[in-house]
Amino acid sequence: MNGQTLRRSFLTRSIAIAASALAVKPEAALAAGEVKRRPGTKIKIGLNSYSFNRQLLAGQMTLDDVIDWCAAHNVDGVDLTGYYFPGYPNVPGNEYLYNLKKKAYLNGVSISGTGVRNDFTLSDASSRKGHIELVKDWVDAGEKMGASFVRVFSGPAMPAGSTFEKVLQYMIPAFQECADYGKKHGVIIGLQHHDDFLKTADQTIQVVKAVDSEWFSVVLDVGSLRQGDPYQEIEKLLPYACTWQIKETVYVDGKATPIDLGRIRAIIDKVGFRGFLPFEALGQGDANVSVAAFLEKVRKAMA
Repeated sequence: MNGQTLRRSFLTRSIAIAASALAVKPEAALAAGEVKRRPGTKIKIGLNSYSFNRQLLAGQMTLDDVIDWCAAHNVDGVDLTGYYFPGYPNVPGNEYLYNLKKKAYLNGVSISGTGVRNDFTLSDASSRKGHIELVKDWVDAGEKMGASFVRVFSGPAMPAGSTFEKVLQYMIPAFQECADYGKKHGVIIGLQHHDDFLKTADQTIQVVKAVDSEWFSVVLDVGSLRQGDPYQEIEKLLPYACTWQIKETVYVDGKATPIDLGRIRAIIDKVGFRGFLPFEALGQGDANVSVAAFLEKVRKAMA
């Protein structure tokens, strides 16, 4: 190899390395609480098991059936909500968890996450501690199943006679304890704003920044942003999101409106997102039909 060829090869490699470095957003450029990921878009479609809420609660389906449904419809991942596990809020034994993990793996379905019903607006410390332990128990369950996140809530409503800032004084330490535990077990704590105590993107971001942990981020629930323009709120929240809940409706001026999946995709392309995008369909009639129909809409928009 002559000198000119060597110089050309060196320049080619140098340009490639420089381009790669420029493609990564420096950590210093990230706002507090923003998720650290490469720029660009890579979407994996997921199902939130709440889509089959009626069937699961009535005993007409099991979580095994939900995994089978995902496999039959080539869905990449599934969020297996804790409420549908036998014995919830207690965690089932290892045999049950490992069998779900095996079934999902052998069918090409990732168990992306699970979730609990917790309430960190409770002013009583001992009651709040019980909910912290609930989250930790399901972090353990998530770890055993290979789930990457446990979905949690802030709480159902503002406690009577209190204020947002007063509640944050004890809510933030609760989330921090959960995030620290999640870090030890390799499971992200995903905060779902649910038009409950947390109603806006700004409120949710305030909590995420205060918790200040790479193991604590947002489950972006498109149907629970009911103040202001939901699409602006979604765009504001996306840099802080580890995953989604794509629903059939958003609220525009307080009115339920069919979601514009094209706008969601445009926001994703603008802001960037890599990971699972679980959807939740609660249409009337045969759930197998309505869930499959919404899946195809999501799949087409995200292709």
